[in-house]
Amino acid sequence: MEPIRVSAKTLDDAITKACIELGVTSESIQYDIVETGSNGVFGIGARPYVISVSVKQAEEAMKEDMDILPEEDKKALSPKEKAIDFLSSVFEGMGLDVAIDASISEDGHEMNVVLSGDDMGVLIGKRGQTLDAIQYLTGQVVNKHSNDYIRVKVDTENYRERRRETLEKLAKNIAYKVKRTKKPVALEPMNPYERRIIHSVLQPDKDILTRSEGEEPYRHVVICFAKKRKS
Repeated sequence: MEPIRVSAKTLDDAITKACIELGVTSESIQYDIVETGSNGVFGIGARPYVISVSVKQAEEAMKEDMDILPEEDKKALSPKEKAIDFLSSVFEGMGLDVAIDASISEDGHEMNVVLSGDDMGVLIGKRGQTLDAIQYLTGQVVNKHSNDYIRVKVDTENYRERRRETLEKLAKNIAYKVKRTKKPVALEPMNPYERRIIHSVLQPDKDILTRSEGEEPYRHVVICFAKKRKS
């Protein structure tokens, strides 16, 4: 595989960007610094890091071995191994000992990754933002150079289900308040998945309307009283 060039604000960011583009972990690459970055003075004259990156020969050999596998085995094994290798390198860099259990659905369109270990709250983050970021990056790695899109779900300590239940209760409680006061209530910013939960749970309530307002990452749901027309 020919080397690729990537640029980013910092060297670490450039390495991460290269790993995502190549679909491998940092242990599987070798790189040379083409241009050394600089923060400049007050941002003036700032330059990005530019590196030339290639996959190590051992990794190339592994990819060649993969080519002799049946297509159905490649689809099941390759995305799963890429996910586990990527996450392992991330957690090693964070100094965390995390067990990774990955499985692919029978139709091959969805991968579920369950993380377990001590202090999983670090991986969840505020309102699940860290877990969402890990899920997004894992999805990018798994689907890089893939013709068939695989939806990746990453969870730990059943956080996704617990968060869904919390949001459903919140939506119903706020809806009760809105019907009592007839005044709209704006919720905290949420990601698209969480906003869909709010919309979905309140959709059957004919006295309530919901809408999303604002721009990402501050987009939020507003719960309003549905004014009835006079006959």
